Amino acid sequence: MERALDGIRILDMTHVQSGPSATQILAWLGADVIKVELPGRGDVTRQQLRDLPGVDSLYFTMLNCNKRSLTLNTKTDKGKVIFTRLLESCDVIVENFAPGALARQGFGWETIHEINPRIVYASIKGFGPGPYEDLKVYENVAQCTGGSASTTGFDDGPPVVTGAQIGDSGSGIHCVAGILAALIQRQKTGRGQRVEVAMQDAVLNLCRVKLRDQQRLAHGPLKEYPQYPGGTFGRATPRAGHASGGGQPGWCVKTRGDGPNDYIYIVLQPQGWEPFMKLIGREEMIGHPDYATPEARLPHLDDCFAMIEEWTRTKDKFEVMDILTGHNIPCGPILDMKDLLEDESLAARGTVVEVEHPERGVFKTVGNPIKLSDSPVEVTTSPLLGEHTEEILKDLVGYDDAEIEAARADGAI
Repeated sequence: MERALDGIRILDMTHVQSGPSATQILAWLGADVIKVELPGRGDVTRQQLRDLPGVDSLYFTMLNCNKRSLTLNTKTDKGKVIFTRLLESCDVIVENFAPGALARQGFGWETIHEINPRIVYASIKGFGPGPYEDLKVYENVAQCTGGSASTTGFDDGPPVVTGAQIGDSGSGIHCVAGILAALIQRQKTGRGQRVEVAMQDAVLNLCRVKLRDQQRLAHGPLKEYPQYPGGTFGRATPRAGHASGGGQPGWCVKTRGDGPNDYIYIVLQPQGWEPFMKLIGREEMIGHPDYATPEARLPHLDDCFAMIEEWTRTKDKFEVMDILTGHNIPCGPILDMKDLLEDESLAARGTVVEVEHPERGVFKTVGNPIKLSDSPVEVTTSPLLGEHTEEILKDLVGYDDAEIEAARADGAI
């Protein structure tokens, strides 16, 4: 069956996480993704955080499935020629170098657009123009400068970064959206264009409800936010604790067991109060003047969740989940990485998949989170360094064996 992006060729100049996460999605959707890496070294993550000696790390393999690897040094004369030929034959180039890195090698946007007017040039940077643009960006830097850290944690503690890679992979999926939009527009105009994604912008986009609450603060304290007693309000949106941000109190309560993740998150909707109190044997609280309405309960939310926790501590988190779901009460068990890695339903959906790597053997990774009914995805292994160099040079650049050897002798590949 034909896949959504069959026939689209991507020149992947990305490294580490933000860029590779974007190009991997494009590869899963059917694009031919050519990962360009430095000869002899490759993407730095091939060697980072290794769990097995002498083989590509999981950091690399889990971000570069379904791609082809070409080694190329674009600083050499022959390398520039090869790179130009590749630009001529590709639909998209994606990079996440430091600002101006490609331009300093003679391949700025204007030059690339002149070489191939139809190419889409996508780049991911830490920041757009302004006071932060020269900061060296990492995942947590993006979270801190994009508003996430200031609103994460509890009001009596420091800012906290989240374990989700909203700066790197979050920027990657924003980049995918921009690339696909540019390809669709090209069908009408015949022209490629720049796609620029700043990690700070992507994080702020994911924090839009916090920006919403910042503006609401101008009209007085947010009575329902944070949704626990003792919250104070200063000049900015406070840390959320376990509050949902959607106006419904929620909290992580302890369940049976001694593990660090023996908890379940429960949302206390107005219509759920009466059935919840009946369920836990506290019917007297249904009409109690301090608890009967959502407004009355706000100063007593600690007590509300303490009552609930007395009950949840008698059951494991999955028992609680089944019972509450049967009463239409929103909840979600705290699933750790081991739970998710071994979840049969995620495996059945292709969200967690097993992949055979030629050197490290079988490993598990996250499969395509975007499910298309007419574009099936088979996750294949990440490439070895330079595995497809000769194949790509022959098929796309038109080189013969002698020219390939000359390029290798020149240090171009």
